[in-house]
Amino acid sequence: MAADNKKGLGGISFLPLFIFLGLYIGSGVFFSIKGSASPFNQFPRHVALFIAIGVAVLMNKNKKIDDKIEVFSKNAGSSGVMIMGLIYLLAGGFSGAAKSMGGVESVVNLGLTFIPSTFIVPGIFLISCFIATAMGTSMGTMAAMAPIAVGVAAKSNMDVAITLAAVMGGAYFGDNLSILSDTTISATRGVGCEMKDKFRMNFLIAIPAALITIVLYTILGKAGEIEGDLTFHFIKVVPYLLVLAGALAGGNVVLVLMGGIVLCGIVGLATGSVGFLPFIKAIGGGMEDMMGITIVAILIAGIIGVIKENGGIEWLIEKITSKVKTRSGAEYGIGILAGSLAAALVNNTVAIIISAPIAKEIGSKYHIAPKRLASLIDIFACGTLALCPHDGGMLIMTGMGHVSPLDILKFAYYPVFLILATLVTIKFGLLRTSEEKEFARVAKEHHESITEV
Repeated sequence: MAADNKKGLGGISFLPLFIFLGLYIGSGVFFSIKGSASPFNQFPRHVALFIAIGVAVLMNKNKKIDDKIEVFSKNAGSSGVMIMGLIYLLAGGFSGAAKSMGGVESVVNLGLTFIPSTFIVPGIFLISCFIATAMGTSMGTMAAMAPIAVGVAAKSNMDVAITLAAVMGGAYFGDNLSILSDTTISATRGVGCEMKDKFRMNFLIAIPAALITIVLYTILGKAGEIEGDLTFHFIKVVPYLLVLAGALAGGNVVLVLMGGIVLCGIVGLATGSVGFLPFIKAIGGGMEDMMGITIVAILIAGIIGVIKENGGIEWLIEKITSKVKTRSGAEYGIGILAGSLAAALVNNTVAIIISAPIAKEIGSKYHIAPKRLASLIDIFACGTLALCPHDGGMLIMTGMGHVSPLDILKFAYYPVFLILATLVTIKFGLLRTSEEKEFARVAKEHHESITEV
């Protein structure tokens, strides 16, 4: 492979990826300026990806087209990518199944029932955290909680922007941590680590950020009152809790999600909240919602495979490591890569899918544990996107609350503190595994011995 890389294409290998980004982002910006509805959907990303694939296959005349298609297919159809796709679909199926039997409504009402009147804003934040962790979707959480936040603000004479900011922060808290989230699935499968390990790493960073956010919302928020029908059935919350517990206990995620879907069916049929065929259709609908991102993951994995075959990944790593001399520098670089892609693509999942294989290669060079890599790319992708005024979730909330993105961002404490907490761990080398510490010790001793000589 080393010999082949000398004849590789180097940086030009990334041309297909830049074409995809250019077409997708460029068209989104163009239609945004024109004022079109759903500007980033006007030029479907799948079409942009197929154009990029065509360019990738035509590049590098030293190799036959058949061979390049073979490389693309092997990488797109690798076991890791297929397992990722399977988990995507099952997560979507579970989400649809839980929603069909009234799980979302019960989770929301359960939280709202126990919020003290003096704890409204931090309470909304905590409920959004729980819902997003249970559902695995920031967009779904914002869609469910934003109307409630707007209503609470109106009845309590609060600033609607702070209640919506609380919803947004909680939504990204859960999106970043949930084992059902497509960002978590993409990050863990992309770098090769267990979900429970990535969860624990993320949790230790997210909790301090969440606690500071709660304190600030408690100080700045006003007393209020939540009215309306808050009926909930705890049995409908149980499937969420068991799926989360099963995944964190180290159970096979595929089996855990399948079990969650079956349990939703049992609860739904037993309580009479959903019929058999509507339940089956809900599972299918949830899977269909995840089909798009599954196809994107498959196609991007194939393109990255061709880029790697052409020497692009090795070229990029050499460029990065020529300027980065330390592990902390590598971690900063990985974070900037994931965050920049998320802001540019307006999609944290696609950003993670692209950056994961690059992060994995850099991590192997600097002996960064896979769970740390998964945590870094997920945090920076989610945290950065949460602060983007053009994010889809932000557009949902500004439309419902009739406020500007800047009004909400003034109170967007959680994503800011999440990124700051992560930067602190990088700066001071915190949360390193015993293997990483041992490698750092040996490397330091080796450096000192060379210096003495």
